[in-house]
Amino acid sequence: MFEGTGAGIRNVVLVHGGFVDGSGWEGVYRSLRSKDFNVSVVQNPTTSLADDARATRRVLAQQDGPAILVGHSYGGAVISEAGSDPAVAGLVYIAAFAPDAGESVASLIKDPPAGAPVPPILPPQDGFLLLDRAKFAASFAADVEPELARFMADAQVPWGVEALQGAVGQPAWKSRPSWYLVATEDRMIPPAAQRAMAQRAGSTVVEVAGSHAIYVSQPEAVARLIATAAREVGSMAPAAAR
Repeated sequence: MFEGTGAGIRNVVLVHGGFVDGSGWEGVYRSLRSKDFNVSVVQNPTTSLADDARATRRVLAQQDGPAILVGHSYGGAVISEAGSDPAVAGLVYIAAFAPDAGESVASLIKDPPAGAPVPPILPPQDGFLLLDRAKFAASFAADVEPELARFMADAQVPWGVEALQGAVGQPAWKSRPSWYLVATEDRMIPPAAQRAMAQRAGSTVVEVAGSHAIYVSQPEAVARLIATAAREVGSMAPAAAR
């Protein structure tokens, strides 16, 4: 179990979600670097939850001390699975899934509430998923500069059905402190679902008006929450498993 150091954590590991790669974290990376954090970005293969958790643990193994582990969207499932690693001091969820034991992204999205927006996921091809490019911006990146949103749509990374269906074992949020940024204009993961997952995880919550791609459109808000988590977790007493 991680023990507080009395000082802020300086290492941050960023984990992307489905349909995108780690380059979307550039704005958050630059903001954190300007605050003197050491930042690493995981490049998930997004082939399966197990593969992505292994990719994340490989990056965690390179850290020279405790780290804050950050996940966006499906990346929240990845950090929930990989975040019990001894290097992890705390978790930050950015408009992310936070599954409980035995849950997957697939199980969390299978029964959307009436009236909730439906992500424009196309039928799987060869075991991988993509979003409808014509609907990508409105659903995923409504507040991203239009040319960049178009690029994101055209540069999509196929998301493995196995990753979508991968069930979390023992979620790290039961043994690590967590923070959660709710994107209040999200049309991929309903804000109400984000709030419910954050409450269940016992996360410290902030809400920011923004799309699912809030980590691209508002990197300073995202970096600010990560910096808060790093500062606060450094002074915590050893956390008790919930």
